[in-house]
Order: sequence, then structure tokens, then C-alpha cells
Amino acid sequence: MTDLLYRWPAAAKFGRPVPKAKFYEHGTVSAAVREGFVADVRRISWAYKLAEATINVPGSAAVSEIQVFQIDAKGDDVAEPVLTAIDRAVKTPIIFEITHGEGTGRGIRMTAAPKQAGSGTPKVGTYFTTDWQPEDVERQPLPTVITLPALYTALLEPLIPVSARPGEEMSDLAARLEAVRELEREIASLERKIRTEPQLNRKIEIRRALKTKQEELEQQR
Repeated sequence: MTDLLYRWPAAAKFGRPVPKAKFYEHGTVSAAVREGFVADVRRISWAYKLAEATINVPGSAAVSEIQVFQIDAKGDDVAEPVLTAIDRAVKTPIIFEITHGEGTGRGIRMTAAPKQAGSGTPKVGTYFTTDWQPEDVERQPLPTVITLPALYTALLEPLIPVSARPGEEMSDLAARLEAVRELEREIASLERKIRTEPQLNRKIEIRRALKTKQEELEQQR
């Protein structure tokens, strides 16, 4: 994790409160997730809208805008199913900033999941997050890019344990991340098999397969 927070442009400030019930209207939100909204969330603010009209950076069909939602937590944090429900209700990518605590003890973290919009409900990946930091921590300027898809990739890249390749958009980075995770699972399984396999010839075969998977993993990273 990292301690990065971004300094969002004043021109992109939106500052609109969003009722929690608004997200229940989109798709099927289970009773447990509704309870999560009630238990975890004090208020939700649609804080910034990063778009061509606000920051003069052109978008695309895949990333026409990027939203920044600020959530004030009632307790220590906000559960991921609540974030996922919000993400699925909004077509465009969202960067979340979650705050908790009171007074000088207030903390903040940034979290987001790679998101791919389609004709139906957006596909939301795994959430990645910064560490908790003091709310008044110094923020960093936005990455210098020329398109919103590139900005989306650059905003999330510090959070994700895979480095973006030149020109790589978030959809490709997310797919590569899933491939990395699958290879890591396969490697862990092969390593367990080596430890328990009694036959030497089978150990040699498994080691050969393990080496192949490790090489594939290095290529994906």
C-alpha cells in the first residue's frame, strides 16, 4: 500500500450530497448490503467530476468521465460490498476517499477498483487502497496525461501491484492483473504438490511445470 492522495482540480469540484437510498434503485442490492449502508455510512458526497468539460482532458467511450466520491464512515471503515453497490450504480469509474474518526484523529484513505463499463451493469474488479493517513496530509498533483483513459490508469497504478505498460489502458491492466493472480494461485498449488509428492520422477515433472508458470508470471508483471 501507499500513502498517496491526489489534489483534485478546483475546476472539477462537484460537491453534491448523494442519498444512500439512491443506490438501492440500481440493480439488486441485498438486505445485508443495505444494512451495511446504514451501519457504515454517515454521508456520501459526489465531490469531483473529472471530464473534458472540467479539466480539458478528452475522454473515450470506455472512460468518458472519472468521479470522486467522498464517504464519511460512521465507524472505522466502509465495507467493500457497499463500495461495490455504489460502483455498479454508476457507469463511469469512481475513485473513493473514505474518512473516519473525529477531530485531530480523523483519517482518510483512497480506494478504487478497476472498472469496465458495458451495456449492462459495470464489471467491478478487486479494490486496492492506500494506507490510512491524517486528513490534512499533503496531496499530490494529478498525473500529466492527455486522455481520461490514461488518467484513470495513472490514478490507479500506484495502488495496483502490477506496473502499467506504456499506452496500456485500465481494461488491459485489469486483465493482466487477473492473469497474475491466477498464475500465483497455480504456482502456490504446484509448490504444495512438490512438498508432498513422494515419487522423484513426479517431483521433476512438477518442478518443470512450476518453472514454466514462474516464467509466465514474470512476463505478465
